[in-house]
Amino acid sequence: MVKIRLRRMGAKKNPFYRIVVADSRYPRDGRFIEEIGTYNPTAEPSEVKVDADKVKEWIAKGAQPTDTVKALLKNTGII
Repeated sequence: MVKIRLRRMGAKKNPFYRIVVADSRYPRDGRFIEEIGTYNPTAEPSEVKVDADKVKEWIAKGAQPTDTVKALLKNTGII
């Protein structure tokens, strides 16, 4: 199954995430299909940058967002 999920980047105790489309069998920080956005929780306020067209396209193809990504997309008004 294809998932839209977070991929952790950044240094220790300084997380930065990329929102990616990946097969659910791949590891969290492993192989992915496409990068569609970023999420920086350490910024004040937290920054979310997402390509809305790509998100809608992948959801139409059947990709399932994780709970955290779904909450981020709802906050930005994409879902």
